[in-house]
Amino acid sequence: MATRVGARRLAGALLQLTAPRAHRVCSARLYHAAHTAVSQTRRAVYVPAVTHGWSPAGLASFNTSAARRAASTVEVPQMGDSITEGSIAAVLKAPGDDVAVDEVIAQIETDKVTIDVRSPVAGVIGEILVKEGDTVIVGQGVATLTEGAKNAAAASPAPLTSAPAGASSAPFGIQVPSMGDSITEGAIAAIVKQPGEMVSMDETIAQIETDKVTIDVRAPVAGVVQSYMVAEGDTVTVGQEIAVFTPSAAGAAAAAPVATAAAAPPLPPRPVATATAAAAAAPAAPAAAPAPKTTVSAPVVADAAAPPAAPAGDRTESRVKMTRLRKRVAERLKSAQNTYAMLTTFNEIDMTNLMAMRSQYKDMFIDKHGVKLGFMSCFIKAASKALKAEPAVNATIDGDEIVYRNYFDISIAVSAPKGLVVPVLRDVDTMSFAGVEGSIAAFGKKARDGTLGIDEMTGGTFTISNGGVFGSLNGTPIVNPPQSAILGMHAIVMRPVVVGGEIVARPMMNVALTYDHRLVDGREAVTFLKSIKESVEDPRRLLLDL
Repeated sequence: MATRVGARRLAGALLQLTAPRAHRVCSARLYHAAHTAVSQTRRAVYVPAVTHGWSPAGLASFNTSAARRAASTVEVPQMGDSITEGSIAAVLKAPGDDVAVDEVIAQIETDKVTIDVRSPVAGVIGEILVKEGDTVIVGQGVATLTEGAKNAAAASPAPLTSAPAGASSAPFGIQVPSMGDSITEGAIAAIVKQPGEMVSMDETIAQIETDKVTIDVRAPVAGVVQSYMVAEGDTVTVGQEIAVFTPSAAGAAAAAPVATAAAAPPLPPRPVATATAAAAAAPAAPAAAPAPKTTVSAPVVADAAAPPAAPAGDRTESRVKMTRLRKRVAERLKSAQNTYAMLTTFNEIDMTNLMAMRSQYKDMFIDKHGVKLGFMSCFIKAASKALKAEPAVNATIDGDEIVYRNYFDISIAVSAPKGLVVPVLRDVDTMSFAGVEGSIAAFGKKARDGTLGIDEMTGGTFTISNGGVFGSLNGTPIVNPPQSAILGMHAIVMRPVVVGGEIVARPMMNVALTYDHRLVDGREAVTFLKSIKESVEDPRRLLLDL
């Protein structure tokens, strides 16, 4: 009751103080509007209502300011073709948390991908409408969001007071981003930016290595890295804070003492003392912000982590922590050996005709399609043809059932700097030679740069591995679970062979097919490999579908 009386008195005082005499004879409707606005906000009247003169427009703007801060609902976004529901894998924000535009609020896990639910505007989380593990559908509300900063509702009513400088540049934590479907943790592979360094928007400050890909942690805005909460090699999880970051102007101010300290040549044995002395030697500015403590501690950590140089001629050893990618590959390959009844069959291919075709058309091919004509496209097209003829090779065992797949997605084993990766070419039976070559070139570049996505490495039905690029003459590849077979290509070597009753030198390649003997019989495996041999030795078969 007291609140209502206070609001009514304040509304009346507003009209008496601000309205010229001619406007004091206002209608009850306007009086009620002022009373309602004050009652809704429960706080002092905002500045525009107390300016030089009263006007209905000023009152309208007063009413709409509250409307702009009305809560909206953040909904489950579209999750891709044929995906209509998923489960809440993680809720990353709590009620009352500030969120920036496009910041992740929650993550939804489906049977194919993990989807980020992002904030459409900057604002404050009002209520989380779901919890982890809940099943949600496209369009369902996940959270309520009030647009604007958290402290906007409690802003001071002082008429001409501006926001304090740097209020929007307070330090905040940079978190580990979403790393893809089923990946919840990784290891800090590299800290790219040191404390005190200026970074631009979207610049990489650190890299996280998982068992599949390397993820870049990027600065959301321009500013300064103040400190790190992790070190290289540490294991981190999605949503964990790894660095303290100060954006824009505040970051530049904090970085200034660091730049001054860095300008003086440091003494190698005592980096901390040198930085302290340099900071003391600089003339003190009256309003200068103190340098963060973490900006001078980084050299000590770096020096402590560096191993001492080994004297020449010593019989020494070095231990390097196994990368998560290498560990994961090792687990999967050993699991395949323990589970599968693997058997390998061999054959040899005369590459004469394919090499002649490539030599004749390679220039025309690159002029028209913009990619080089290699041997891989012919092997992939030959494999897709053979997979259609022998569906067991394209199948997989799932419990007590055999799953025959009527699509042909071939994984290409690629050696990346940090280990073996297998990007997938999808629907290869519908691709042209140029399409295959272009996709392989793109995957190779991504593998070298460490930018392959999770969706690009999942879902293959058959694998081709080309050890011949490293000079391998023969080998028995290991099946890539849950697939049932893998084709191994090897080096092309001139060898004497019998052709038409005569011994001639021909460019020959050994090929090997390792398969799961629980599912694929020997007859099917040999027939499959023979089909590839015939198609590669006479590429016209692919054109004529023979």
